[in-house]
Amino acid sequence: MSVPSDISDPARAREGLDRIDWAAREMPVLALIRARFARERPLAGVRMAGCLHVTAETANLALALRDGGAELRLCASNPLSTQDDVAAALAREEGIPVFARRGEDGDAYYRHIHQALDHGPRLTMDDGADLVATIHRERRDLLAGVAGGAEETTTGVIRLRAMARDGALGYPIVAVNESDTKHLFDNRFGTGQSTIDGIVRATNVLLAGKSVVIAGYGWCGRGLASRARGLGAHVTVTEVDPVRALEAVMEGFAVRPMAEAARHGDIFVTVTGDCRVIGAEALAVMKDGAILANSGHFDNEIDLPALEAMSEGRRRLRECVDEYRLMDGRRLCLLAEGRLVNLAAAEGHPASVMDMSFANQALAAEWLIAREGQLEPAVHELPPEIDGEIARLKLRAMGVAIDELTDEQRDYLAGWETGT
Repeated sequence: MSVPSDISDPARAREGLDRIDWAAREMPVLALIRARFARERPLAGVRMAGCLHVTAETANLALALRDGGAELRLCASNPLSTQDDVAAALAREEGIPVFARRGEDGDAYYRHIHQALDHGPRLTMDDGADLVATIHRERRDLLAGVAGGAEETTTGVIRLRAMARDGALGYPIVAVNESDTKHLFDNRFGTGQSTIDGIVRATNVLLAGKSVVIAGYGWCGRGLASRARGLGAHVTVTEVDPVRALEAVMEGFAVRPMAEAARHGDIFVTVTGDCRVIGAEALAVMKDGAILANSGHFDNEIDLPALEAMSEGRRRLRECVDEYRLMDGRRLCLLAEGRLVNLAAAEGHPASVMDMSFANQALAAEWLIAREGQLEPAVHELPPEIDGEIARLKLRAMGVAIDELTDEQRDYLAGWETGT
C-alpha cells in the first residue's frame, strides 16, 4: 500500500503489525469506539494531522480515526519516541501516511511536522503543542481551515493556555489532559510505571536502598514517587507549589529544596513541565555517579548546556546512558539525552492506560467536528459525561460492577430541604 511517508525501515511492517495487535488486547475501550466509528463514520472526509508518539498504542488510535473516516497524517512528537516497526506497519500495511524516524535530528523533526500539515488539516491532534505552534508561527495560511484540535499532555496544555491568554490562539482546542480518565490514570499510573521501566532498562540499577529525588509532585510525580517507594527507594520530593509539597509530606515523603536534595540523591527524575529544574547549582554538588533522568515532555528540564560547560568529556556507557566527566573529576550519568526516559529508553505507558487517554482523543475529535464553527478559539475541556462513559466502558471491560443511585437518592442529592 503506497502512501506518502518518511520512515526508517519499511521491511519491519510485519513486526509492527504484531506489536500493534499486542497493544490492542489491552485497549478494549478504544476498540469499542473504533467499532462504532466504523459504523457511523463521524469523521468522514475530515483531514487530520497528528503529532504524537508513534507507538503501538498510538497506532490503535490512528486506526480508530481512520475507520471513522478521517484522512490522517501522523508525525512524531519526540525524536526518540518513534517505534520504527510501528511506523512501517501504519504506512505500508494500513495506508496511513507517517513521517517519523527514531533518532531524527531537529531539522527532520520539523520537516516531518510540515509534511503532516501539507494536506491542510481540519483537525489537529498534539502531544506537546509543537504542531499547533508550527501552524501559528510558520503556516498561518492553514489557520482558516482548522476547525479545532486536541492536546494530550500537561506541557502542551500549559503552552496552549499561554497562547490563549495572549490572544494568540487561532482555533478551539480540547485539553484532553484535563479529563479525569486521562490525568488520573495516564499521568499517575502510566508515568509512574513507565518512567521506572525506562530507568531500569537503561541502567539495570537496583532501586531498593537508593535515594531517589523526584522534581515535581503533580499527577506524574505522585505516581512516580509511589512506584519508587514501592521498589524500596528512599524518596525525596522537590516542589515550588506549597499545597503539593504539603501533600507529599502528608504522604510520607521527604520534601527538600533541590539545592539540598542534590547533595544526597543517587537518582534524579524531573517531571515538572518547566525548564532548568536541575540547574548548574544542583549539578555542582551532586555525588559522583549520580544518575539524571527526565520524564517531562521537553529536554530542557535538566540544564544540558550547564552540564556540557562543566564537563571535560563525555562517553556513551550503554545505549541510553551518557557519562559526563566533570572538571573536578566527578561523573554524572544522563539517561536518554535528557529526553522522555519512559519512551526513549523503554516503550512508554502500558496500553491499558493509553486505552483511556486515546479514547478521550478519539471522542474529542468527534466532539469538535460536531461543534464546528460553534466554539471560541480557546482551551476547552470535554464534558464530564464523556469522562464518565469512558470510565464505565473501562470498568465493564475489566469485569467490575458498581452501584447505581436509586430515584430516592437522586432526589435527596438534588434537594436542600432535608436537614438534621
